[in-house]
Amino acid sequence: MIRKTARLAALIATVSLPVPVHALDGISAELGYGDELGIWRVGLQWEWKTKWPAGSRWQVGGYWDLSAGAWYNEGARTLYDVGLTPVFRFERAARPSPYFEAAIGFHQISELRISADKVVGTNFQFGDHIGAGIRFGDRGSYDLSVRLQHLSNGGIRKPNPGIDFLQLRLQYHLE
Repeated sequence: MIRKTARLAALIATVSLPVPVHALDGISAELGYGDELGIWRVGLQWEWKTKWPAGSRWQVGGYWDLSAGAWYNEGARTLYDVGLTPVFRFERAARPSPYFEAAIGFHQISELRISADKVVGTNFQFGDHIGAGIRFGDRGSYDLSVRLQHLSNGGIRKPNPGIDFLQLRLQYHLE
């Protein structure tokens, strides 16, 4: 147990949350749909400076994703969502770079009533996703991906119906 805790502490120290805004590495936009809800988000990303080799052509890295957006459905008011997510990415080291990513982060939503049929127990939600995409363009400036995202409060409070989205995401890398 102590060994696992030490490894986790080392990982968190390596991938510390960026503080200076001038170190911004990317901006993104997402559109999605799921559970009779549409979703859009915009985000800011800070890449982790450390990348771990995973064979001769692949590497594991990641980034912090700070996002804000809205959920909507017909006949209901708009809900707002703010999230902070550390994202792990398994990618090819050369460009264009196909990749796979996975993440578990934190979201705060503005309403408990999602729709006429769906109510959540807390405004706080865990948001996890898996995705696949490709980074391309001059200097790898563009990134296009598809994600499956699930949000729930992890059983903190009932009800906890969970919400699933299929998303299309475009990112522009500033470097």
